[in-house]
Amino acid sequence: MSRVKGGTKHNTKRKKILGLAKGFRGRRSTNFKAAKDAVMQALTDSYVGRKDKKGDMRSLWISRLNAAVRDQGLSYSRFMNGLTKAGVIINRKALSNMAIEDPIAFEAVVNTAKKAIGA
Repeated sequence: MSRVKGGTKHNTKRKKILGLAKGFRGRRSTNFKAAKDAVMQALTDSYVGRKDKKGDMRSLWISRLNAAVRDQGLSYSRFMNGLTKAGVIINRKALSNMAIEDPIAFEAVVNTAKKAIGA
């Protein structure tokens, strides 16, 4: 029996990798060997990036809160301490949105935190 070098499984596997490499530059998009390495690295990076994104967003919310709270004459850490002492349980994402979209409600939350820490 003769050997088959262009079988359907072989072609399907290669097509899948080359399809994932679409948009890559140079040999990495057309050469299977180079494309395979590039795709594996890209998939690894995207997995890590999805994990990093969560921390990046939290950092963004904290930066926004710090800026908004400093306008009210308080630091971020004292603000969060005041919320904890007052028993207010609102996550940083919601607080950040509140500071942007509803400054009046945010000011009320800041005043609650101020009362709790006696500032």
